[in-house]
Amino acid sequence: MSELLQRIRDKSLHKLITTPESLIPLFAETEKRTLNLGWSGFTPVGYPKVMPIAVADYVEKNNLAGKWKFNLFIGASVGAECEDRWAELKIIDKRWPYQTGKNIAKGINSGEIRMGDKHLSMFAQDLLYGYYTKDDGGRIDIAVVEASCITEEGNIVLTGSVGATPEIIAIADKIIVEINTALPSFEGMHDILTADIPPNKQIIPIMKTADRVGATYIPTDKTKIVGILESKLKDSGRALRGTDEESQKIADNIVEFLSDEVKAGRLPKNLLPLQSGVGSIANAVVGGLSSSPFTDLTVYSEVLQDTFLPILDSGKCTAISCSSLSLSEEGFEKWWSNYDYYKKHVILRPQQISNNPEVIRRLGVIAMNTPVEVDIYAHANSTLVGGVRMLNGIGGSGDFLRNAAISIMHCPSARPSKTDPFGISCIVPMVPHVDHTEHDLDVIVTEQGLADLRGLAPKDRARAIINKCAHPEYKGYLTEYLERAVLATKSAHEPQILAEVFKLHLSLQEKGSMRYWV
Repeated sequence: MSELLQRIRDKSLHKLITTPESLIPLFAETEKRTLNLGWSGFTPVGYPKVMPIAVADYVEKNNLAGKWKFNLFIGASVGAECEDRWAELKIIDKRWPYQTGKNIAKGINSGEIRMGDKHLSMFAQDLLYGYYTKDDGGRIDIAVVEASCITEEGNIVLTGSVGATPEIIAIADKIIVEINTALPSFEGMHDILTADIPPNKQIIPIMKTADRVGATYIPTDKTKIVGILESKLKDSGRALRGTDEESQKIADNIVEFLSDEVKAGRLPKNLLPLQSGVGSIANAVVGGLSSSPFTDLTVYSEVLQDTFLPILDSGKCTAISCSSLSLSEEGFEKWWSNYDYYKKHVILRPQQISNNPEVIRRLGVIAMNTPVEVDIYAHANSTLVGGVRMLNGIGGSGDFLRNAAISIMHCPSARPSKTDPFGISCIVPMVPHVDHTEHDLDVIVTEQGLADLRGLAPKDRARAIINKCAHPEYKGYLTEYLERAVLATKSAHEPQILAEVFKLHLSLQEKGSMRYWV
């Protein structure tokens, strides 16, 4: 208790220290209507654990599964022990804007959970606009927030992520704070710029990655705090994905491209601020940069993954701006072992700032993300397998790709299906769902090669993507398809044969492989 009291520096709030069981009645209001809940957390770090687990335990013990319902608004994904367990108990009605977990994905794709997919920077902004809860006055009933400490003035200092927590706190009627005493305090790492709405929006004065423009805490109306809990539960973190040969080839192609851009004078020797998505390819790219000749690098991204730590250790990276320390368990061990060094080089910002189009465009970010598939004209599908089955959500990829100085999408040329090692081509005639348009993408990369699409007309883009990026098993079909489409539509700008455009996807659905000819 002494550690907890020290972390709550506003002594007037000590009287609010309580147990999660005593706060359960606040959630029982859901019997009257569906409560709107906002949680802290982002991919999956910095999320509340004690209160969500207590609610789940209560629901399970009292046979309330499927009877209580909540709308969940969280910056991005949180730990499976919380949101995925809630999904298993069938107590989630709506979930915005990004999630991970088998149970929650199952609930979304069965129609049991209503999910809204949204660009992460816009989600935080739209929370303040009141769009998601407009029938309830634009408010959130209860915010549940994990914190490192509370300042003398009653303001909240977060843990390993920021996400949409500032906006959630701003519009919440009640706030429950979980002080995590199992972790050292993150105080001093955050840069919280208080968001506003039109017509009073201000310029975001970030000119360099390392610029600090806000406070180290979230300004909080402490009269809204209804309970303070002590937490000793650590984040589940993001499992570290290794790098395979295919991913390494993709990474090598990207590093070579960036080197050529420097030689051509289109990029400075230390490149421009880098953004990288998540996954094995992203890890390989960052690893490739660690062993590359580039120095004095900076990162302006939404997450910091394990592979960024070695590049910080090497001294080749001077500053990282992100919204979450999306580290694995091993990554966090390394983080805490060298915390004093890392915190000098890492800034944690709200997702409305880390993913802000204004800043991304000003800094000239180089964006690198992985899609499900890309079509021959460079439209990309990042979210819906087969155009219908939701994976996780668009996340921040659209924020970065549309506004970056160079927008790169990387993926394997083919993936295995259940029956065929080359059953799924990631280069297709037309994607069945578009998350990123041809207008937004500059470079497509697979292990086969890299297609630089800048300055190319649509049919030239198509030929470049097929020739450089398609898997050999599909290159012949795609080449022939394009030429037939040109002839069939004569002078069409982006020729497609509508009767055949989804032939590969239909073959996968019917035969288990896009190779319909096998």
